[in-house]
Amino acid sequence: MTTQQITTAVPARRRAHWRTAGSLAVVLTAVFLAHRHWPVLESGALRLAVADQGWLWVGVTTTVLTWGCAALAQQGAVARTLPVGRLVAAQFAASAANHVLPAGLGASAVNLRFLMRCGLPAARAATALGVKAAASAVARGVLIAALALACPGVLQVPGVPPAALAVLPVVAVGVTVLLRGPLGPRCGRALAAVRADIREVHARPSRAVALWGGSLAFALLHAATLIAVTQAVALPLPPAQVALLYLAASSAAALLPTPGGLGSLDAVLALALTAAGAPAAAAASAVLGYRLLTVWLPLVPGLLVLGVLVRRRAL
Repeated sequence: MTTQQITTAVPARRRAHWRTAGSLAVVLTAVFLAHRHWPVLESGALRLAVADQGWLWVGVTTTVLTWGCAALAQQGAVARTLPVGRLVAAQFAASAANHVLPAGLGASAVNLRFLMRCGLPAARAATALGVKAAASAVARGVLIAALALACPGVLQVPGVPPAALAVLPVVAVGVTVLLRGPLGPRCGRALAAVRADIREVHARPSRAVALWGGSLAFALLHAATLIAVTQAVALPLPPAQVALLYLAASSAAALLPTPGGLGSLDAVLALALTAAGAPAAAAASAVLGYRLLTVWLPLVPGLLVLGVLVRRRAL
């Protein structure tokens, strides 16, 4: 073996070792999380064992479809055609990573790395994630507004304390100072890049339909999963009301930087269902069933897929 071949082989072996170590770390994380939360998994499984199995299978189906909708929305945010199989696998892995790191960092990191592996520069990949996130937020807001009109009186908008109103001018002045200072040109370039990508995506109707359709369907299917679980445990609330409470509760829980909303979404959603008239035990069972279908059951397989994608250099 020549000196050049040896020089080339050493970094390759190091990268292989790092990929192996990363895959092993992912597997160990999955085992640790399953062991740590085993009482929750066991009690939830026992509760769901006596629930309506037909509705639970509906919940399983809608959960699986959410990964396809996430892939559709991600493709819609990118002008370049992405490999379908790896794109769906990346969304499945991203959903698992999102439950390990706080505030959506896991999913963003996986998708950013995936887009870069598909040939997008880092800046364009980050912009694509921003476009997808913005579309998701707008779609969720539209759904909440439509369901609030269909279910009047369900959502109670809290009053704004005077102290918060007094802080708003201070925040506005601070933002203005930052934008006029060193951050101004950078923010301007970033916003220009986002606007350019939005125009490029919406210039192609298929991409625009994928972006907005995938974003709307993703939120609706998560709400449908909760509705299926509430039907399985015979929770006495109308489906439209359950969907509205889920969308509002998940939007509020997103403000708290916990991994995948664990703890924050559970508490807010259970409180919302109980305040709407559901028995506390049924509300807790519904939230637990929703978490089992969307988090705990796919968690270990999702992390294993993440490890495989890292091993195969797809991430």
